[in-house]
Parts: sequence; C-alpha cells; structure tokens
Amino acid sequence: MPPESDPHHVTTDPWLSIIGIGEDGVAGLGERAKAAISAASFVFGGKRHLELAAPLIRGEAQPWPQPFDAAMAAVLDLRGQKVCVLASGDPFLFGVGVTLSPRLESGEYFCVPAPSAFSLAASRLGWALQDIETVSLHGRSLDLIRPLLHPGRKILALTSDETGPAALATLLTESGFGTSRLTVLEALGGEQERVRNSMADDFGLDNINTLNVVAIEVAASKNAKILPLGCGMDDDLFDHDGQITKREIRALTLSALSPRRGELLWDIGAGSGSIGIEWMLRHPSMRAIAIESDATRSVRIGHNAAALGVPGLRIMKGTAPDALVGLPKPDAIFIGGGGSEPGVFDAAVEALGPDGRLVANAVTLEMEAVLLAAHARLGGSLSRLEISRAAPIGKMLGWRPAMPVTQWVWTKP
Repeated sequence: MPPESDPHHVTTDPWLSIIGIGEDGVAGLGERAKAAISAASFVFGGKRHLELAAPLIRGEAQPWPQPFDAAMAAVLDLRGQKVCVLASGDPFLFGVGVTLSPRLESGEYFCVPAPSAFSLAASRLGWALQDIETVSLHGRSLDLIRPLLHPGRKILALTSDETGPAALATLLTESGFGTSRLTVLEALGGEQERVRNSMADDFGLDNINTLNVVAIEVAASKNAKILPLGCGMDDDLFDHDGQITKREIRALTLSALSPRRGELLWDIGAGSGSIGIEWMLRHPSMRAIAIESDATRSVRIGHNAAALGVPGLRIMKGTAPDALVGLPKPDAIFIGGGGSEPGVFDAAVEALGPDGRLVANAVTLEMEAVLLAAHARLGGSLSRLEISRAAPIGKMLGWRPAMPVTQWVWTKP
C-alpha cells in the first residue's frame, strides 16, 4: 500500500502564490505563473515587479510598504483570499519566499521560480555553478566576500545597487586582489542587459544598472590577505594587544569545540575575538557571541570580525556572568579569559543544553585550579598543551617555550 499522504503537503487549493519574475517580464513566465497572477485578488511586489507584471494583473496591486515589513502582515492578513506575491528570480534564494514560508503551512502556497541572477550570470559566462562560489551582498556587508578570496577561484556576487561593483573593486584592491578580473552583468534577461569587464585596480565602469551581478576571477598579489580554510590562522591577521589565543593553541581549541553547521558559540573573555571569528569562518551558518568586558578590546573585536569576513559576529560588552543573562542558548562555550572569576564557570555549565560542549583554557594557577576541580566533579578530559618556538640564542637558535596551557574539554550529559 502507498504511504499515507501528509495533510500539510496537500496543495489542492492554496490561497497564496509566490511567483518569480525576471527582467523579461510577462514574456518569461510560464502558463501557471501567468494564471496565478491573473487570478489573484491582491498582487504584492516591488514597484518594478508590479510594472513588469502589469498586463496580467486583474486584482489590486499592492506595492511593498516602506520600510519593508519583514513580518509580512499585509499578506498574512489576507489569508484565505487569492493572493499573489511577486519576487525577483528565485524567491527562495535570498528572496521573499524565505521570509514568508516560515509563517505558512506548506499547503497554503505554491511557488513558481524564475531563473536566479546567479543562474543567468553563469549561463552568460559559461561557468559551472557547482564549481564556483556565490554570495549575496544585497543589503549585506561587502566583508562577507573576504573568506571566498582565494587565488584562481571564481565568484558571483549579487550587489545592492549601482555603487556595489565599484565598492567591491576597492575592497579587492585594498586587500591585495587588485589584479582580479571583474565582469559586471547588468539587468540580466531584460532589454537593458549589458556585460562589461574591468580589472579591480583599474575600475572605471559608470552608469551601472541598479540590478547587477559581479563575476570575479580572483588573482592575488604577494601581500594579499588570504584567509585559509584550516583552523589556526596566523596571529598577524588579527589586530590584538597580546590578549589572543595563539595560533597553535587556537587550532587545538577549535578542534576541541567541534563546530557543527548552524551552531552558536559563546566566547567568554574574547580578547581579540579570534576564537569566535574562526568558529564563524568554518561555515556561513555558524554564529558566535563574543563576551568582552574591556571597551577597547570590544571595538577591536568588531574591526577584526569585519576585516576577516564575519561581520555578523555579535559582541556583548560586559563582564560574565552578568553579561550572559538573556543571551540565546549556546551549543558550545569557550572560556578563554575571566573563567576564575566567581560564578563564571558555573553559569557556563548551566547555560549549555544536553550534548553542549565546553572548552576552557588556563594559563594561570587560579584558572587551572578551577579546571582541576571541574574535572574531578564533572569528568571530561584534561590536556597539557606546550608549544616551543625556535628563537635566537646569541648567534645560534634554541627552543623558547611559550606559557603552557591547561585545557579542559567537557560535553554536557
């Protein structure tokens, strides 16, 4: 017998249609999309979308409110009536479909996507989408492109407006990637489509269409700021005052924290922010909160996060444990500074849910005593990490040991 159908996936008569539309307007729509627009009593979209679909609209055209209402109240208030929402290209690629769907049962809507800007750009360039990097910078920080800048790679970047390509060219040049080749693809699929090329360090294109994608063929100079994929980036990539988990210890700490996609880290006593930043660099879905009591260091963490491509790092200026109150529940916690202060360690243990990981490093006897007591009480594993670096001794070289680090790793039952 066939499996019973899930009633939540029945789409016999959804009240809402989400239709992707390109710059070619009605001409690029299929019959189902055209019928949905014509049958709707209310059609929502940006001004440009409504103009493109105007020949099909029979109901009431509803431009998006300004400022945009992310709660989509105007659409949801019409639940049960025939409503159509228009979006650019694929509504589920950084589009309005992503905003709406969490507020709906799957049976309430259907979607007809159009080709995304990335698909159109790749088809013009002959690039294989599965082999390149794609990033949306529309309404988002340009710094998000920094982790993708590896020599020889190809990137498609969707920008916010006509100023985006020049701003990208400036970022690339200042970061040591000025010899990268840029292709600006404008108004793809429409009558105003145009494709132009420039080097990043000699960018002179003007009159760029607001709707554009920038294709980047990455080339790096010797001084390029390349962010490696591995854990334990060079200390010199971070601005710091000495309060930084050093490269080798950082790599071992990230390994012990065992990052998993979509997880949230608390970095308590963040210093330069290096642990939280490298945690977020593991995957775009990673999140982190850097808790730091020193105002100067808090500002420095923000600068480091932007410069290293994770502008979404959240910074909480305050002293633990008080600064931890009200924060979203973490999947993992790192204690690098201030762990011996009263209440910090117990608050961290309490905050974790089942299977949450806690990693704490100690360089002082006071913090080491805390970790020894925690190990005796809770179990986990204790390690002694010692690093020596070659340094001059007169005219020769010898090993100069760094301060040893005691590391406690624990998973909450």
